[in-house]
Amino acid sequence: MIRHAPLAGLLLAAAALSGCGLRPLYADGGKGSVAQSLSQIEVAPIPGQAGWLVRNAVSDRMAAGGSGEKRYRLEIELDDQLTGFGVRRDNAVTRERRTLRARYRLVDGATVVLDATAGSDAGIDVVSSEYATIAAEQTALENLAQQIADQIVTRLALYAKRTQAEQ
Repeated sequence: MIRHAPLAGLLLAAAALSGCGLRPLYADGGKGSVAQSLSQIEVAPIPGQAGWLVRNAVSDRMAAGGSGEKRYRLEIELDDQLTGFGVRRDNAVTRERRTLRARYRLVDGATVVLDATAGSDAGIDVVSSEYATIAAEQTALENLAQQIADQIVTRLALYAKRTQAEQ
């Protein structure tokens, strides 16, 4: 009987979770309602290299539902800052922080239906090789763009799910 106790506990936990009301956000994959809603969003151009990276990352994540008629427009404004800190005695910077913040609005016609922000930051070691430091700054920007895109698309998916539940 003791050997079956962990199995019984697992079955009891599974039975308890089945009634909790959680539903997958992306149920039915690319054919699901959330993926279809995301495919109705056009991402407006964003200036600069960071804008290009974020726009492509957001577009890639929302393309799973296919390319349908665009009902919404997503407008994103970025603030990309590179701040030096960790100063040595000779006033040389030894550490930098790259911060990427995004303010985004989902627009339906002339009405803003969602206005939110996303942000992330990364620490960068400043080394004696200027090339290595520039490469680290670029890699940090690419990673931050991916993180920002994840935050934006997740928030848009939650908005789509909530509005579908209200209808």
